[in-house]
Amino acid sequence: MKDITTIGFDADDTLWHHERHYQFTQERFAEVLSPFCEAETLSERLLAAERRNIGHYGYGVKGFTLSMIETAIEVTNGKAPASLISEILDAGRDLLAHPIECLPAIEETLAALKGNYRLIVITKGELLDQERKLAASGLDHHFDAVEIVSEKLADTYQRVFTRHGQGPDRSLMVGNSLKSDILPALEAGSWALHVPSDHNWVLDHAEEPVAHGRYRRISTVAEIPDLLKR
Repeated sequence: MKDITTIGFDADDTLWHHERHYQFTQERFAEVLSPFCEAETLSERLLAAERRNIGHYGYGVKGFTLSMIETAIEVTNGKAPASLISEILDAGRDLLAHPIECLPAIEETLAALKGNYRLIVITKGELLDQERKLAASGLDHHFDAVEIVSEKLADTYQRVFTRHGQGPDRSLMVGNSLKSDILPALEAGSWALHVPSDHNWVLDHAEEPVAHGRYRRISTVAEIPDLLKR
């Protein structure tokens, strides 16, 4: 790890709290649809809709809101009243406007790394929403570059770390998602550092690559500076 010159950071649930706001919105959605469908069944139907729609709408609040509307229409057999659709749209707008709360030790860790490494935000989702969250976090001044992408694949990390650093083999990716932050970064030839989150989206689950030589797991980002020194 002594050769690392560039560090990429995921945004949602790595820099700031995120998934818990989605979970609160799903609870609100279940309450609105409770006269029509049990919560567990509704959750399964919504997850199926999200899985179908990622290729059409991408990641983010807008796609999630459309999936909630689609699910509401399905479970009401096409009889969802306009007032119900309006409540779902309100929930989506509230999700877009939720306050940004940085995770513990993020500010101090970025300050400790800045100047010694080139720091990049690498996040997937909607351009305007991700830009808003980064600005609201107050962390943007720590980063040398920001990449908002539609998907995180091995060639994504190959391209980003080549453009903003000295290639993936001298880069480290830090994130909470094994599926999108860790596995494709390792495939690209980078180092990868997993910081597990208390709240994880079920579609981001993947097998932990414990035997990979360039993989590490830590409890908090505060461990990063000392880990790199060692």
